[in-house]
Amino acid sequence: MSSTKYILGHFEDPDDMMHGIDKLQENNIGIYDVFTPMPIHGIEAKLGVKRSRLPIAAFCFGITGTFTAFSMIYYMLVYDWPMNIGGKPSFAFPDFIPIMFEMTVLFCAFGMVGTFFFANHLFPGRAPRVMDLQATSDRFVIAIDAKANPFPDKIDGLLKEAGAVEIKHNDRKYVSYE
Repeated sequence: MSSTKYILGHFEDPDDMMHGIDKLQENNIGIYDVFTPMPIHGIEAKLGVKRSRLPIAAFCFGITGTFTAFSMIYYMLVYDWPMNIGGKPSFAFPDFIPIMFEMTVLFCAFGMVGTFFFANHLFPGRAPRVMDLQATSDRFVIAIDAKANPFPDKIDGLLKEAGAVEIKHNDRKYVSYE
């Protein structure tokens, strides 16, 4: 049994890589992931990547900040220590709005930074996870799970036919910079 986990097809041109994706999908070969040094328009739709749920997370963090600010202000200024200042009522909602807005932005910003670190495994002190070091500088890489696709010769031929300049058979999932 082979110890190869991933087959990596390296391309120098994004158009060749897109052609390689088409060739692999025509032959019902599942693509694990694609690594590019720059954003490529339309690649998410071609790979069938689902829409991100980050806007939902941002909304949840923001609404949490809004309710936290409202609760704190209400407790401090209306319930715990009501003050009569110039005859204004203790519950003057227009006065709450700027603080509620700022807490909404604060909770949303810190929550999204935390979500970004969690989703991308970028915790402090952790080495970056990269499938192939050339994928971050000058190459476009298609990664194919070798365990799910048992015909490596067919995959190699399809990648070469699509314009791959190099094909690697990785026996580990990630390469570290260390």
